[in-house]
Amino acid sequence: MQTQLAAEFKNTRAGQQAEAILRKCVHCGFCTATCPTYQLLGDELDGPRGRIYLMKQVLEGAPVTRSTQVHLDRCLSCRNCESTCPRGVQYGQLVDIGRQIVDQRVERPAAEKAKRWLLKEGLTSSLFGPAMKLGQWLRPLLPAALKNKVPAAGGARAHQWPTQAHERKVLMLLGCVQPAMMPNINSATARVLDAAGIQTLVADGAGCCGAIRSHLNDSEGGLADMRRNIDAWWPLVEGLTSAGRVEAIVMNASGCGVTVKEYGHALAHDPDYADKARRIGELTRDLSEMLPDLVAALKPRLGRVDAGTLVFHPPCTLQHGQQLRGGVERHLGELGFEVQLAASESHLCCGSAGTYSVLQPELAYALRDRKLAQLLPVAPRAIISANIGCIQHLQSGTRTPVKHWIEVLDDALA
Repeated sequence: MQTQLAAEFKNTRAGQQAEAILRKCVHCGFCTATCPTYQLLGDELDGPRGRIYLMKQVLEGAPVTRSTQVHLDRCLSCRNCESTCPRGVQYGQLVDIGRQIVDQRVERPAAEKAKRWLLKEGLTSSLFGPAMKLGQWLRPLLPAALKNKVPAAGGARAHQWPTQAHERKVLMLLGCVQPAMMPNINSATARVLDAAGIQTLVADGAGCCGAIRSHLNDSEGGLADMRRNIDAWWPLVEGLTSAGRVEAIVMNASGCGVTVKEYGHALAHDPDYADKARRIGELTRDLSEMLPDLVAALKPRLGRVDAGTLVFHPPCTLQHGQQLRGGVERHLGELGFEVQLAASESHLCCGSAGTYSVLQPELAYALRDRKLAQLLPVAPRAIISANIGCIQHLQSGTRTPVKHWIEVLDDALA
């Protein structure tokens, strides 16, 4: 796509990155067929091709309007279009650049600004845990919109962490909301890895991966989160502590995983962190990437696997962001579980998309219900996924249990 950058963008890093991405696009429209918001709204400007044209106009100096901002806000950043694109257009990077430029030029309504500020500061705050506990205590009294965001409190095993040391060690990011909302995902991960002879370590100084601030257009705040995590992890990556050197950084939330794997790109311009960020990205593994290693170790330890079908919802950050497909179903099958995908539309987003379900609830719930309509006809004993946001969002629309796949494996080992 021929692009003529406006003078104000010509010599900027963001402008040059955006131009390189735009020039790959041939306007073929294949992406519209797999875009969730285009499926719902049928508006060209609510699909990747239309949004690319809007961003191209902005970068070429056209007036920026509130309408442009709204169409970019409606994008889920699911990156399904990247999986579809025959030219390899890196739409996710482009839309992050476009949103930031548009937000600098279009003033948001006060209520919208306040909500976005509360999300990026509140979800990453040390006060989030106590607030979630209070919400769980008051859950029966909460209105439906709030109750959908507050999962029931976990059981006793949610905080049982193995204590045995192993020669093989991995780092794990606990996440910003997961320890308060669904702590059993982290402890189940540690227990399963322990059963396979791998010790899970946590760096106390690590926090949010940077995705929340970055996707709410606080680019500098997101980069600060990334640098803090690199500083917290580096001694264990280099084997500079008594705990020894870790072989990988394991992510059990695919949304965090795709972000950390891209630290090298995000910090490529920072001479103090570029090399470290690239190394961190290379070491990062989604938990499902550990499964081939775990199958042989866990098979003898598994009891009888519960009968009944599990239906797997692969998060967009796993199948499109990290381009990881098939591993969870295949390897759980080798361990005796019956796992299926939805009969159709398994590639489409469930509508969670980080903070999207709060900022765009109407679209988010329409996508949730569409997803559940594909997942539930097989009458599964549980829906399984690989990202806390998807799990909580889907659970708000069904009584069928929705879990992380590692919890199902942990239950079988127990």
